[in-house]
Amino acid sequence: MTATVPPQSAPAERPSRPALRDVLWRVAEAVTTPVVPADYLDLLAPMRQGADLRGRIVSVTPETRDAATVTIRPGRSWRGHLPGQYIRIGVDVDGVRHWRAYSLTSPVADPDGLISITVKAIPDGRVSNHVVRSLQPGTLVHLDQATGDFVLPPRRPARALFLTAGSGITPVMGMLRNHLDELADVVVVHSAPTREDVIFGGQLRSWAQDGRLRLVERHTDRDGLLDVADLDAVVPDWRERETWACGPAGMLDAVEAHWAAAGTAGQLHTERFRPVVIAEGEGGTVTFARQGTVVDADGATPILDAGEDAGVLMPSGCRMGICFGCVVPLREGAVRDLRNGEMTIATPGDGIRIQTCVSAAAGACEIDL
Repeated sequence: MTATVPPQSAPAERPSRPALRDVLWRVAEAVTTPVVPADYLDLLAPMRQGADLRGRIVSVTPETRDAATVTIRPGRSWRGHLPGQYIRIGVDVDGVRHWRAYSLTSPVADPDGLISITVKAIPDGRVSNHVVRSLQPGTLVHLDQATGDFVLPPRRPARALFLTAGSGITPVMGMLRNHLDELADVVVVHSAPTREDVIFGGQLRSWAQDGRLRLVERHTDRDGLLDVADLDAVVPDWRERETWACGPAGMLDAVEAHWAAAGTAGQLHTERFRPVVIAEGEGGTVTFARQGTVVDADGATPILDAGEDAGVLMPSGCRMGICFGCVVPLREGAVRDLRNGEMTIATPGDGIRIQTCVSAAAGACEIDL
């Protein structure tokens, strides 16, 4: 006789226990609300993974009388760059945060994980003069990820021409420091007021002496500005060369017209400096770009209130600058922090985040909302 064994039910699954780290984090959130632990971590470890990208200044090394290379240790969120690209850097000058774009001039695989930008101080340039003459090692700055398409193609050109003036040499130096050994025939035509004003002059002349490139220097205080018509004598085969040009707008306008007239516009790549003109004041128009609304706001009214009064849908939270529930990107313009009077200035493409509940218009500004 065969005994029938009743089926046994599967043992009930034990509920999984939350990881100790998750428990501690929830406790910390409960204790610190409305400010979350991440806000405190930003103070204690501003360059940690997951935080807004920042960098710490390692050194500021003079290149010429008005240019310097700034070496930066980026935070752990840094994703690297392609030679020729640029980054935006946020620097506090006299209580105002300014964002500027500068080309990267460092090797992409620096053994210490450092990056560098090279900045030329321009007359009346508040940020460039501060960076070149006053920025100190140890200073914490804000960074964006690298961007830009002024780079060499994966298939390197057989013959390359780099046509630059002033600080226009900086993205080209990024390319040369990383790719010179991959380029068989290189000509660099560079203009600067004097021999001493040539940024990276020593490195460029050393490469030229070693036969790694041909360098043509134009010292404009003595020789005058380079006329594109002179290229036939300076670089007779310029029409057959893939060309990268960077410098003042007037130079690039002439270069683009010259290449177009020769039917070689497809071989020309240009990088233009972006002028920065922001009018600061007390109050101004606030444009809510995505909602298509423009309002006039005085210098004492939070942008959050001004937007809500005009019917704009605004994210908000504590309304005291504590919870960060109202943070949105500032596309362009100037705002003033109502708590301490500090100003933040953004130029197109920066996307700097501001707290609308404690920020007022300090001139015309545009919000990404």
